[in-house]
Amino acid sequence: MNAGTFQSLRTSLPTAAILVAAVAIVYVGTLLTGSALLTQFVTRMYIYLVVVVGLQVFMGNTNILWFPHVGYMGIGAYVSAICSMTPLQKTLSLTHLYPALADLQIPFVPALLVGAVTAAIIAGLVGFPLMRLSDFPVVITSFALLVIINVVLTHWNAITNGPQTFFGVDQFTDLKTSAIWASLVVVAACVFRESKVGLQLRASRDDPVSAGAIGINTIKVRWIALVLSAFIAGLGGGLFAHFITSFTPKAFFLTETFVILAMLVIGGPATVTGAVAGTLIVTLIYQGLRWVENTINMTQAFGGNIAGLTDTTLSVILIVLLTKRPAGLVARREISWVLLTKPFLRKAAPFHSEQPVNGPSARSEI
Repeated sequence: MNAGTFQSLRTSLPTAAILVAAVAIVYVGTLLTGSALLTQFVTRMYIYLVVVVGLQVFMGNTNILWFPHVGYMGIGAYVSAICSMTPLQKTLSLTHLYPALADLQIPFVPALLVGAVTAAIIAGLVGFPLMRLSDFPVVITSFALLVIINVVLTHWNAITNGPQTFFGVDQFTDLKTSAIWASLVVVAACVFRESKVGLQLRASRDDPVSAGAIGINTIKVRWIALVLSAFIAGLGGGLFAHFITSFTPKAFFLTETFVILAMLVIGGPATVTGAVAGTLIVTLIYQGLRWVENTINMTQAFGGNIAGLTDTTLSVILIVLLTKRPAGLVARREISWVLLTKPFLRKAAPFHSEQPVNGPSARSEI
């Protein structure tokens, strides 16, 4: 292990340890409550955490607003589901499936990895030309790529069952499984951020001209981050598919894109800590708003059903918060033991004042 690798691990692993500890605390707390509803809620939150941290790997380190991420999540969901389904279930759910895939069945974890690798390969092939773009062109083309992915998922009947519901997926994703994968992804994102490629990527983000002058290949480092980001999105999609067990291409389009982007932007796209914090906060807000909206509709409190309360309120919160903190809740600095213990150190440190006979008063902090 060279000095650079050792230094990157020394910088990234403490942050990863704190964030994984937070994931573990939520996991243990959920187990102790024994609530089935809370278990479902936290499991979904962990799946969102995987997807949001994957988006942070690319968007947070490049400062590029990236839309196709949820599309890669959809690719991972469909591919992993097809790989893990039984042949009998495929004959019932996918009547037009290709014969070469009809008898294919592999265990859950390999199927999850196959879906993630497929998403990464597609992202690497299709996204490479886009790595040359910046500013508005890359945003428009990335949104166009999301639309293309959605159109393919919607109309490829043999693979996705078209616009109809894809069903018959076994529920392999539980609280423990989602927590483990969320922890692994957080560690991977932290290590990548402080790696050589991650440092070069942020250097090209902050000052492209100077980065190019010292030999950083901006296109290459962006492409590496894109492939890793899509791989993690594919993992999240596979976890999602094996948790919800039935879905349509609409689950990987605009609404989901908005929620995932809101989680990252509110938390702070520049840091993995921000991605974790944003996922937790927005999940609580979003699910709470959905509960309020459903309660109002069930009780007919306003004499009729209301629609769009959840998305509208979340949008207002996003606008207000970003007006006050444009960089998100965690702007630049990752969480560390020093930041956690700093308030306690300040309280423990006494102040000694001494005033010389001839001269201004002086105060020293020990």
